[in-house]
Amino acid sequence: MRHRLLGRALPAFVLLAALSGPALAQNPLAYQQPPAPIADILDTKPTPSVSLSPDRATLALYDRANLPPIAELAEPMLRLGGYRINPRNNGPANSRVSWLTGLSFQPVAGGPARAVQLPANARFMSPAWSPDGKSVALLMDAPTGLELWVVDVASGRARKLTDARVNATAGGAFDWAPDSAGLVVRMTPEGRGAAPDVTRPPAGPIVAESMGRSAPVRTYQDLLGDAGDEALFDHYFTSQLTFVPLNGRARALGRPAVYLGAGVSPDGRHVLTTTVKKPYSYVVPASLFPSEINVIDLQGRLVHQVADLPLRDDIPTPFDAVAPGPRSVQWRADAPSTLVWTEAQDGGDPRTAAEVRDRVFTLAAPFNGQPVALVDLKERYGGVTWGDADTALVTSRWFNTRHETRYVVDPSNPGAGRVLLERNYQDRYNDPGFPITEPNAAGFPVAQFDADGRVLMTGAGATREGEYPFLAAMDLADGRSERLWTSASGDYESIVGVLDDGARRLVTRRETRNDPPNLYVRNLDAAAPDALTQFPDPAPQLAGVTRQLITYTRNDGVQLSGTLYLPAGYDKDRDGPLPLVMWAYPAEFTDAAVAGQVVDTANRFVRPGGSSHLFLLTQGYAVLDDPSMPIIGKDGAEPNDTYIAQLTASAQAAVDAVVGMGVADRDRIAVGGHSYGAFMTANLLAHTDLFRTGIARSGAYNRTLTPFGFQAEQRTYWEATDTYTEMSPFTYANRVNEPILLIHGEADDNSGTFPVQSERFYAALKGQGATVRYVVLPLEAHGYRARESVGHTLWEMTRWLDQYVKNAPARETASGGQ
Repeated sequence: MRHRLLGRALPAFVLLAALSGPALAQNPLAYQQPPAPIADILDTKPTPSVSLSPDRATLALYDRANLPPIAELAEPMLRLGGYRINPRNNGPANSRVSWLTGLSFQPVAGGPARAVQLPANARFMSPAWSPDGKSVALLMDAPTGLELWVVDVASGRARKLTDARVNATAGGAFDWAPDSAGLVVRMTPEGRGAAPDVTRPPAGPIVAESMGRSAPVRTYQDLLGDAGDEALFDHYFTSQLTFVPLNGRARALGRPAVYLGAGVSPDGRHVLTTTVKKPYSYVVPASLFPSEINVIDLQGRLVHQVADLPLRDDIPTPFDAVAPGPRSVQWRADAPSTLVWTEAQDGGDPRTAAEVRDRVFTLAAPFNGQPVALVDLKERYGGVTWGDADTALVTSRWFNTRHETRYVVDPSNPGAGRVLLERNYQDRYNDPGFPITEPNAAGFPVAQFDADGRVLMTGAGATREGEYPFLAAMDLADGRSERLWTSASGDYESIVGVLDDGARRLVTRRETRNDPPNLYVRNLDAAAPDALTQFPDPAPQLAGVTRQLITYTRNDGVQLSGTLYLPAGYDKDRDGPLPLVMWAYPAEFTDAAVAGQVVDTANRFVRPGGSSHLFLLTQGYAVLDDPSMPIIGKDGAEPNDTYIAQLTASAQAAVDAVVGMGVADRDRIAVGGHSYGAFMTANLLAHTDLFRTGIARSGAYNRTLTPFGFQAEQRTYWEATDTYTEMSPFTYANRVNEPILLIHGEADDNSGTFPVQSERFYAALKGQGATVRYVVLPLEAHGYRARESVGHTLWEMTRWLDQYVKNAPARETASGGQ
């Protein structure tokens, strides 16, 4: 039986490879620290996160943990049914938790924040306001599990409500009752006992078969693999729903089951549950296992079954494909106990012609009538924002065309949805924003309206000159919006919450190019906002860095742009061209005009964190950040059919732009990226000679290993074999004639970027005599979390670039496209 418990010991192959000349030496390498001042910046305390109370009176400020030590990631981890869990505390694995370490309450009326006294070395997650705004519930980590705690806002007193039996393996471990008197909590069953022993020899082989039924499956991670995994899944994911009052004795609701979700209705009389049942699958995650969606009462008795869903392992491959049957089941936010869900009317297959793709249904308590069709949609259901008894806003989207439709629906007159607006959802310039919501008395989000009955909207406010968040009022009769307020020129000020029914007072988060983000109360009838916080610059070492938006044109006329960062104190006339790193991530579009939209970032406060490439600015490098790499579908062709040509043309234009400005030396430019950006990097090294080297982190390089689609590619390998082959840099490993640094997390959890992608690409490059270094980060997932891993990654990047870019000898031949 294979070993499923990770974290105690490292596999023998997980080594940080050290180069000695052209050969790979399999000698362990201790974690290295990046050069100054990067290490100091990494260890700076993060800025707190914030949430506004439902009564609009208080802001909760949450202190965040810094990068965790590798010892935290080394805690045992189980990969089961698409989840990664920590068996010690029945919560998510440490690689997936951003722990909070402190809580303060900041009065919106002003004055100092009040710190809550928590246990020494406390760390917690999942804080949630009670509907009345008087309490905050949270999950506190304890040596043997997770405890439910509640904090009283008025007194600042924190107290424990349960012992360490909260089960957060599937997330969403608790839900407030609408009267704020208690919570429905998923607990591990009493007397659960020890985990099953899965170290015994197997009783037989593992067999899979498919008897002529089409069942394409994407590259899911962390699936069940054998009977031992099934036993562990049952042990850790089985929960007992429990009602836990703030004062009084807890009581169980029904019998234990494998719950993936449980939510209390707005009237507090029912709980909507999702449970999974056998037979389990080894090819899809738990969210697609056979499942039941039920409504129970507060005594745990079954009231209504919404759906009994089979195993869903045969969903078609196009991105607009969905499983048949009810999905997206939820409570209607503005009604006592009304269910809402959608069902595909085309069998879930977008290749099937259908006038109606999805139909949205409602069903009110006591759930013994027929479902009511709320609205028919020509695209896939994208969600609903509830307003009042007469107003709801429903969104639908169609990936293949990037088209979005928004409807106004009258729930009291169902079936008569009216189109409010239609748009390309990639169009940033004409984005009307999204409705502002606030919790109603039951704690459910509902749209806010102004005195004239217009829905309040906010959005990024993207323009050529920058993003300027706004507050607008949209007339639902015609879709027209009136701007009530827009962030001032030079500021980036976003809305945290609206404080009054007239929408004249706001809590905002404001930053400028030079001022770090802080919280304010803004009165729209006053000239200046009132500051609530004074968070400092987390990285003053980078205060002198300069940046500017540059624009240039690709050889096919598509407008491109990128943000050029230059080190503090740099003077082009005095210092001449710099070594430069281009860090990018391609994107697919259906509209060239939308692909060419340019948005400046001059009004944003930018400081790097984690393993950001922007730290290279402290080492004398210029950085061209996020240069446009659009892949556009043209003349009816799929975007990826011309991926290589468009990618290389975009890279050539970017290189020409920075060289033409005199800030970069054509002979000292590197390219890099993470995930799909790593895939891009390898392709650019294979198909051009524009760059001296490349850094490819956690990428996928052989598209035959993702045969049922990847990124924005909907076709299968067998439908687009040539495209899959030509897009794979693995195919052209023999043409990579520049040094390349490969970095990958040993426990990558991202669909498609299995570590074997880098492992086999390294082997291919090595076999072709390339100059390549392959670094495996133990215990790390797709994004790197541990302080040691992040520091070492930045050390690797800096060292590699110093050797192959900054201090590289001149090329023997002129550079250009291959």
